Parts: sequence; C-alpha cells; structure tokens
Amino acid sequence: MAAQWEKYLEQWTRAGLIEPSAAERVRAYEADQEKLHGFRWPVMVAIALGGLLLAAGILLFVAAHWSVLSPLQRFATVVMAVAVVHGAGAITSMRFKALSTTLHAVGTICLGAGIFLTAQIFHLQEHWPGGIMLWAMGAWAAWAFLRDWPQAVLAAVLTPAWLASEWLVATKNMAGSEAVLAAGFLMLAITYLTAVTSENASAVRKALSWIGGLTIIPAVIVLILHAEEIHRGSPMPYRYHAFGWAAAFLLPTLLAWGFRGKSAFMNLAAAFWAASLSAACSRARWLYGAHYAEYHELLIFGLCALGAVGLITWGMMEGRKERVNLGIAGFALTVLFFYFSNLMDKLGRSASLIGLGILFLLGGWGLERIRRRLLVKIEEVRV
Repeated sequence: MAAQWEKYLEQWTRAGLIEPSAAERVRAYEADQEKLHGFRWPVMVAIALGGLLLAAGILLFVAAHWSVLSPLQRFATVVMAVAVVHGAGAITSMRFKALSTTLHAVGTICLGAGIFLTAQIFHLQEHWPGGIMLWAMGAWAAWAFLRDWPQAVLAAVLTPAWLASEWLVATKNMAGSEAVLAAGFLMLAITYLTAVTSENASAVRKALSWIGGLTIIPAVIVLILHAEEIHRGSPMPYRYHAFGWAAAFLLPTLLAWGFRGKSAFMNLAAAFWAASLSAACSRARWLYGAHYAEYHELLIFGLCALGAVGLITWGMMEGRKERVNLGIAGFALTVLFFYFSNLMDKLGRSASLIGLGILFLLGGWGLERIRRRLLVKIEEVRV
C-alpha cells in the first residue's frame, strides 16, 4: 500500500506546488530509507504467524465461552472482537505499518466469523450465501478505505466464493453444476496468475498471482474429475447451462481484460483451451462409449500437455518465470498421471517400478535442464 505521504505528494504535484523532478527525488529518498529500515524475513514471518494465531485464538476463546453467554452478550462479544482488532490496527498504523496491516486483516477475518455467529445467535436461516456476500462486502469496504493488499486478497477470494455458493444453492442436485464451477475456478486461477504485467506489478497483483499459481494445477484436476458428473442427477435447465457456462468463461476473461488490457488476447486462448478440456472430459463416457475410452483419455492427457506447453510459452513471451515453472510442473504431472493410468497396469510389478524409476530420474533431469535453459533465456531478454 502506498504510504500516506505519497498521497499528499501526488496532490502537491498535480497542484503545481512542487516540480515532478522534485517529487521523484522524494520517492527515491523514501525508497532508500525503506531499504535501510526494512524488516528481515523472520520478522515478517513472525508477524504473519502471529496474525493467524491471534485470529485462531479469538475464535477459540469465543467458542469456549459461547454456551455460558446470553444472546446479547454473544452479540456484544462478536462486535467487540471485530472492533478491538481493527482499532488496534488503526492505533499502530503510524508506528508499525506491517503490524497494522496484519491486525486489519485479522479484523476482516473475524468479521466473517461474526456474521455467521450473529446469524446463529438470532436464528437467521434465510440464505446462507448472503453471509459470504456480506463478508465480501466488508473486505471490499476495508480495501477501499485502507488499500492494504491483504484486504484485496480477501475480497478476491470471498467474491468468487459468494458467487459459487449462490450457484450451488440455485442448482442443488442438478447435473453438471459442479463442472461449471470447476471451469470457472480454472479460468479465475489463470486470470489471477497472469495479473502481473510489465507495466503493473503491485503488491495486490503479486498476491493474486500467488493465488493463481497455487490453485491452477488443482483446478485442472478438479475440472477433470467433476466434468464426468455432468450427466448425473436431474437435468439442468438450458437457461442455467447458458448462464452458468457464460459466466464461468466471460467473467474471468473480462477481469483479465481489466488487468491486462490488450494483452488479454492470450487469456482468450487460455479460455478456448479450458473450454476444450471441459468439453472433452464431460463427453468421456456417454458419447464415445467404453470401446473408445482409452483414446479419449489420450485426448485429455494431450490437452493437459498442450496447456502446460502453452503456459511455458506464455511465460517466455512475457518474461514470467513462475509461469515457466508451473508449466514444467504441469507437464511433469501429466506424464506421471499418464504412466500410472495407461502404462503401469500393463506391466509387471518389477517392470512398472523400473519404468517409474527411469521416468523420475531421466524425466526429472531432462525437465530440469529445459527449465534452467528457459529461465536463462528470460534473464537474457531482460538484460
């Protein structure tokens, strides 16, 4: 988050009170001061761990005394927990910014617990996704006021969680609803992963890129597993199909356009790949039948390998090492799953273990050499 002095510096520059060159010298000086007085990573780890422990401790304390409190006392305790943590964050904002950011994040987490505990206190059974919506609104409000990256991350996680919960409630026991969600989460993971650009690498975008990097491979696995359930359960109305699939692909693509501008055409290519993978998986059994199941699995593995190579190429085009690393990991997992699924059962136990050992040794060595060469090329382009 930008420091308070930066806001005033921008206002003074726009008003013509100081020259832009002087403003740049001030920013350079403050940047040097931050490097001199910056915190070492053990301090930051301690602060982050302390924030998690504080949030867990508050929730456990409330839970331990919940049965002996009256409804009014319960509600007062919930409100006080949120107010005290945010108040402590406000008090420390000028003295210890990292601690203040952590406390405000803990306060927003406690807000979510407070919303659902309040619903329990007053026996509110209206619509449980509404609680997630209120929590997301609280995170957005906190980010608008504080501009702290943890608040933006919470909002970026809670908003799709709210939309997903609304979809699950609306399509309960309908065939294919989870496949739509899986495709949407995969598209969102791709959007978050590619949020960082050469023009904008803010703390918020870096945090979103971390979220996308951690979730993109699990999202592919979940998509493959759930796509086969598209024909189980009661039929989903066509309007639900149209709305769900359109939202799953259009909303993340529009968000990517907001992040990347004209460079979002690559996200369109990623959307086409995700749609192809989802369509291929969903038609595994009922269209091709058991006779062609083996060939159909080859198609799925081929699409996964194509996606991994595409992610590597994307990373090379934009000079992003994390995409190259994820693409290499995705390709290695594709080969590993293919071996377990299609080859291991056809070999004896000793031959399968020998093959697996050779795959790990030679495959790992080869992929690591390729990865290092690609990263060197990225560094050469940057220089």
